[in-house]
Amino acid sequence: MRNPRGARRRRARGLPPGAGNGYNPAMIRSATRAGNDRLPLADEAATVRLAAALAPLLERGDVIALSGDLGAGKTSFARSLIGALTGAGEEVPSPTFTLVQSYETPKGTLWHFDLYRLAAPEEAYELGIEDAFEDGIVVIEWPERLGRLLPAERLTIALEFAADPGARLATLVPAGGWTERLRGLQFDG
Repeated sequence: MRNPRGARRRRARGLPPGAGNGYNPAMIRSATRAGNDRLPLADEAATVRLAAALAPLLERGDVIALSGDLGAGKTSFARSLIGALTGAGEEVPSPTFTLVQSYETPKGTLWHFDLYRLAAPEEAYELGIEDAFEDGIVVIEWPERLGRLLPAERLTIALEFAADPGARLATLVPAGGWTERLRGLQFDG
């Protein structure tokens, strides 16, 4: 769904060349220093439980930014979150090659973006990200690729490898209303 008038407005805004290209591990380190919630995830089942615990808190207009290295568990988390919202049996392919998938949920349309292959932030407009931000729940893998297009009001979940094989650390970095909403998160690890 492209909006030609919106496209002209976006081009007029412009972005600095190269803004937001690439993974930034400093995002995880700064989140930890800032005292954000750092949750140990012992295995993939713990990742599924965290996603299921977060799902009831989501509403239209929410943005979940999944940050982390290759293989850190971003897609596993996204699949689990989508499954929790759509119900059992929904096939959730990785959008690595299609870049975006959408799912109908009782809470509205959920958009799952994998921006790893984006060369420039403005390419996200071609994927319909502006419409997704306005009308849906948005889950973004590789959010760093959006640069200044990434909404300030979001929940960033930075995933990193832990010492034990298969284990991860999830750092939750709330912005805006997410700080208060995360108080309702029921997660026991």
